Parts: sequence; structure tokens; C-alpha cells
Amino acid sequence: MVHTLETAGDEPLHVVILAAGKGTRMRSARPKVLHEIGGKPMLARVLETAAALRPQAVHVVIGHEAQQVREAFADAPVQWVEQAEQRGTGHALQMVLPDLPQTGKTLVLYGDVPLIDAESLAALLAAARGEALGVLTDVLDNPFGDGRIVRDANGGVAAIVEEKDADDAQRRLREINTGILALPNARLAPWLQALRPANAQGELYLTDLIAMAAGEGVPVRPVQVAAHHLAAGVNDRAQLAALERAFQHGEAQRLMREGVTLRDPARFDLRGALRCGQDVVIDVNVLIEGECVLGDGVRVGANCVLKNVVLGAGTVIAPFSHLEACTVGTNVRIGPYARLRPGATLADEVHVGNFVEIKKSTLARGAKVNHLTYVGDADIGEKTNVGAGTVTCNYDGVNKFRTEIGANCFIGSGALLVAPVRVQDGATVGAGSVIVRDCPPDSLNIARGRQVSIADWQRPHPKDKQ
Repeated sequence: MVHTLETAGDEPLHVVILAAGKGTRMRSARPKVLHEIGGKPMLARVLETAAALRPQAVHVVIGHEAQQVREAFADAPVQWVEQAEQRGTGHALQMVLPDLPQTGKTLVLYGDVPLIDAESLAALLAAARGEALGVLTDVLDNPFGDGRIVRDANGGVAAIVEEKDADDAQRRLREINTGILALPNARLAPWLQALRPANAQGELYLTDLIAMAAGEGVPVRPVQVAAHHLAAGVNDRAQLAALERAFQHGEAQRLMREGVTLRDPARFDLRGALRCGQDVVIDVNVLIEGECVLGDGVRVGANCVLKNVVLGAGTVIAPFSHLEACTVGTNVRIGPYARLRPGATLADEVHVGNFVEIKKSTLARGAKVNHLTYVGDADIGEKTNVGAGTVTCNYDGVNKFRTEIGANCFIGSGALLVAPVRVQDGATVGAGSVIVRDCPPDSLNIARGRQVSIADWQRPHPKDKQ
């Protein structure tokens, strides 16, 4: 969850998110910034964090598969800037320069650094007040591949040297540049115009601005990030998976602080938003997607999937159940191996058992559908019991029709209810019946073929093997 924060003073703030890279090491037809962390594209998470800083504008630099990125965020309040030729981070900011004011600050973020938090950025902006330049740093045991922070004799930041351009002494430095910068707009134009591709990559490095600032006596103020994963970038699938685990660990810790019991925090995945009442218990390998609300005392068994669901207090979901876009009342029992599809609405004290599928149907208080049953496009009344193997035959190959079952009905095992059909209050349907006409109240309804018994019948036997 991202909260809106107060930023540094009254300085106008513009955020630039660099998201033009191809992401070759992802080996994907999809732009790297659209790959997901916690169920959201990485760029979406960066945009949410940027919005929490309340900037005057957010500029997103796109290049590779730019149209895909635009379409994925068609409604986002951003200004798109296309970098047709990727010539480095400095060149990317040059593309945005005409849209930036000459006062205030520009905060540079990255579309593939998804877990950066608003608190770290607010601290960076506070450090970079006035004409200062702020740089977010980290200290790594193995900084291979990262640009090193080079300090002067007084401990001030003098420059950032990229790995490929560093000498042996510089490569031994462990403090690295995360790439996230807070830049004074008043100096951006001359600095960016002075950039030269004098490096191993032949690119315009944004990091060269640090040496320019130091050379002009502009304060360069480093702020160390609180945790490595907050400023970590994604270049390949392994790094994507590592940040996914870091994100899930953080979400699990937050939920447990809020009073949720997770049987094993390492085997829990949240890919959306989850609100819980008191004493909620979630077993291992549970996946939460979309917007989910779990009331007081809800228990979710192992290996369940919940997507856009509301579960009332005291409800128990047994293992291996799958619930999507449904609303469930209080003290309901579901599963194991149950499936609630979109449009399922269960009132209080309903029982839905193993291998039961319910779609676009309502079950009133105390109704029971306990075994091997399909209920689709149906309404089931209070305290009605639906036997094993029952099917509401709702589809004729073209159209779908509803089945109405009243209160206190008993539907025998193996019944087929061919919609549209109505079983009125108190009616009983005999096991194995195929019901095609309405059943009157308090009636017994049987629709079976006549049983025939053949005496002295000999069961076939396999031929003797030669």
C-alpha cells in the first residue's frame, strides 16, 4: 500500500521514469516494464509510488514496444516521451528536458525498479533541497556490474564510475549508485548539453552529472536506501523472481503485524489487496488476487485461490478450493475442492462441499450442496438440500436459462433439472430424476425410466486364451 507523503518544501517536483529499454535478458515479447511483481506490472508500481509524492507531472520515457506500454496505461495521468534511439540514460533525460521547468526538482526513477518506496524518495528529496543534487545509494557485498560511488578526501561524493569504466581500486568500492537521482532543474540544461559518450558503452551517462555538480561546487548529497530490494532493478527472470519473493515477504510481515495468522509466511502470495478482520487464519500455498475481504475468524485452507471475493465472519474454506468474484455470508463451509465462479452469492450458514461448482447462482441461508454437483444460473432457497451428482442443465447450446428451487426442498442424488424449471417450496425430487416441468409445493417428483430385471442373466466372460 502506497501512502501520500509530504515532499521537500514548496519546490515544484517533476518525476521522470525511464522505461525505454528492450530488456533483452528477459527473453520476452513483452516490454520488461510490463512484467509483474505482486500481480501488477513493474511500471504500475513505480507510477503509484511517484503519485504518492504529489508531483506536478510524471513523464515516462518509452522506446521499445512503446505502443504496448501506452496501451497498458491508457488512462494513466502521465506525459509520454518517446526515445526512438536508446543512447543512454542521459539521452533519455534530454528527451524530457523541453517539458521540464527551470525551477524545482526532477526526480529520476526507473520502470524496472518496482519496489522503490515513497519514504526513501521523500528522504532523498529532503536531502536535495535548494540547489543540491541528491543520489540514492546502496552498499553491497558484491557490487559487480553497478556504478561505484567515488568520494573525495573529505568524504563527499565526487563522481560515479560505471563498472566497465572503473579501475581496480574503484571496483573494490562497495557503495553503489542505484540510478535514482534528485536533480536541480536550474542546472539541468547546461549539464545535459555537456554530456559526451566518452565511455566503454559509447552512451550518454546521467551519472556524469555528479562529477559536473561536484566540479561546480554544487552539493551532492547521498542518501542510503533502507533495504537492498527497494532499489534493486530487474534485468532477467531470476531477478524478477527474487524481487517477487522480497515483495511477498514484506506483504506477509505486514499482514501478520495486523493480526493475520499465516501458517507459513514463505508460502503465501498476495497479488492484489487484502483486508482482514480479527483472527483470520491462512494456511500454506494460498493465492490472493484482486480485491479480497475476509471477515473475523475466517479460515482458509491450504492450496486455495481467492480472487475478488468477500467472505463473511466465521466462514471456513477447506483446502484446494477456488473462489472468484463471489460473495459469501457468515459461518459458511466451502470445500474441499469446491469452485465458486463469478456471480455466486452464498448467504449465511450455507454448505458447499467437495467437487461442487457454483456459477452465477444464489444460495439462501442454510442451503446445502455437499457433493459432486453443478449449480449454474440458479436460485436455491433456505434450508434446501441438493444431493450428490445433481446438475442444473442451464445451457441449450445457444442460450442459458435459470433454475429456481424454493425453500426446504430436497433434491435427490443424480437429478437433472432442465432449465427453465421451478421446484417450489417443500418439493422433493427423487434420485435419478430428469425434471423438465415445474414441481408443485410439497410434492414428490419422480421422472425415471422403468426398471427392468432379467432373471438368470449370464454376464459375458472373456474368451479363454489359447
